Amino acid sequence: MPPVHSHDFVELVYIADGEAKHSFEGELYDISAGDVYIINPGEVHTYVIQPGNKLEIINCLFMPSFIDESLLKELGISDSMDYFYVHPFLDNNERFHHGLNLRGQDAADVLALLNRMAEEYKGLRKGYSTLIRLQLIQLLVQLSRIYEEQIHYKEPTFVRHQERRILVQRICGYLERHYHQKLTLAILSDLFNISSRHLNRIFKEETGKTVIEALHVIRIERAKHLLIDSDDKVISIAMEVGYDDPAFFTRLFSRKVGVSPGKYRGESINNIVESLVN
Repeated sequence: MPPVHSHDFVELVYIADGEAKHSFEGELYDISAGDVYIINPGEVHTYVIQPGNKLEIINCLFMPSFIDESLLKELGISDSMDYFYVHPFLDNNERFHHGLNLRGQDAADVLALLNRMAEEYKGLRKGYSTLIRLQLIQLLVQLSRIYEEQIHYKEPTFVRHQERRILVQRICGYLERHYHQKLTLAILSDLFNISSRHLNRIFKEETGKTVIEALHVIRIERAKHLLIDSDDKVISIAMEVGYDDPAFFTRLFSRKVGVSPGKYRGESINNIVESLVN
């Protein structure tokens, strides 16, 4: 079993056989044959298998940029149908408790598609990369369809509540992937086919934050990592996380974190050095 780890790519996991515990962000969840879930970049996880048990998994690893937005548009697929639309939810308390579990023909179809992707990757025949991209899109669409069909077997009130949560989680996933781009309520409302006012109201009811507040949180957290892990200037980091105005970024960072970006970098590095010395 791999040690506890995280990575910078998306990991789509299909449990082909067996059962185990999935250690995810410090919590343990039961997983078994037919389960499908996604590990997003930066999430920490591993597996725990009891003596005598086995676990066979199929991993599909790809960078978020592997499926180009222009390709989705050419295929008539809204970019809002992103990787996070596939269950499980972003909410750590929900994602494995209400995960997508495949049975019968659904399981056979998904397994066959994964096998075709693996064969293309191993064969390296002309056009293999394009075919894998198309097959990955097909896989995500199929999983989304299966989830939609499963969720609509529930009671209507539960369905409406779940649909609201799914919408918010799709938006959160989109923000996580596109935080460095210019994002406005108008852009998001057009993308998710909902009015700006309604989008913001639902989002705040579910998360306690407005969409723009949530976007700032994501950007500031990413900036904090870059300040510690890179030597880039503050002005460059501001641009990298989506702020065209470095002065605005510095004011916002100072208000949210309590210190300026430069001071945060200095204090964080000093703390790391002191911990190593001690």
